[in-house]
Amino acid sequence: MVDDEPDLRFMLRRIFARAGHEVTEAGNGAAALASVRTSAPDLVVTDMMMPVLGGVDLIRALRADPATAAIPVLAVSGDAHLAVDADAALAKPCQSAELLEVAEGLLREGRGTK
Repeated sequence: MVDDEPDLRFMLRRIFARAGHEVTEAGNGAAALASVRTSAPDLVVTDMMMPVLGGVDLIRALRADPATAAIPVLAVSGDAHLAVDADAALAKPCQSAELLEVAEGLLREGRGTK
């Protein structure tokens, strides 16, 4: 989970943890890339507008690396139109049930479920 707002990361972490998912957090795209290269996640949930490295550049970096290109990406952003190359996008704010439904669908189906 990648977002520069700690309170939002906390809320999203709780939603996913309650649904039985293990969550790793990053405050920006650069930290997320470092984390993904250490331990590849099953899904990346990212904001699009962040300092250091935003969501667009994070997704491009993930797609450019064969080791991470197949990881599904869910963009959750105030401007979901920025979700270039994400497998799915939700506009903030979104309902927790919708977030889980989309995320779990991506986990089941893998990449390419736009």
